[in-house]
Amino acid sequence: MARNIQSLERAAAMLRLLAGGERRLGLSDIASSLGLAKGTAHGILRTLQHEGFVEQDEASGRYQLGAELLRLGTTYLDVHELRARALVWTDDLARSSGESVYLGVLHQQGVLIVHHVFRPDDSRQVLEIGAMQPLHSTALGKVLSAYDPVAHSEALDSPRKAFTDRTVCAPEQFEQVLDLTRARGYAADLEETWEGVASIAAPIHDRRRMPVGAVGIAGAVERLCREGEPRPELVAAVRDCARAVSRDLGAARF
Repeated sequence: MARNIQSLERAAAMLRLLAGGERRLGLSDIASSLGLAKGTAHGILRTLQHEGFVEQDEASGRYQLGAELLRLGTTYLDVHELRARALVWTDDLARSSGESVYLGVLHQQGVLIVHHVFRPDDSRQVLEIGAMQPLHSTALGKVLSAYDPVAHSEALDSPRKAFTDRTVCAPEQFEQVLDLTRARGYAADLEETWEGVASIAAPIHDRRRMPVGAVGIAGAVERLCREGEPRPELVAAVRDCARAVSRDLGAARF
């Protein structure tokens, strides 16, 4: 049986203590409440403060929860709300397009798949929720990179691997792809990540008009494309789905 890491247990107990009762607590209060030596408690608090999970009031020296915890909590809620709002619309998109549907969000230096609707046929398929996709070559990743400044920085600062001979890796060309994505309102991946596979994606915005994710379809290139370009009716279906989810999240003018 794996043993718990004591320092993490103490840090978690400290965060729970700060989350309840008084809004701010001094070092002595925290140490005595948790049965820790002041030096030990101070070391943990300094680490939590450095990571943004705890803040110290300059005037009183007391500690309180930091903004990073709020950001993490908001992200958790945003992702789950996004998925909940998208369930019906992504099911509709899978039925109308006949293809697999993916819902993705920025995570670290890639795209995290948070929802996956199977292609509506009898073929064998693998659920890809929790899978990671690259930012620079997939349709979902290009959309996030085009509309989310953080994703844009991550895509430019990370190594851009050439998965096929169609993958765009050079920074100047990649920026041109993002400009085109913003101009058209969608992105496409035509065998840039996997041979024989194409994808189309569009951005999802929230009530603050902030990009919170992307939705797209993926399938065989011969089904998604016509004469080397994404089929217009599929592009329209993906964009309609993204607009519908955005509206459900409170975004105006979608």
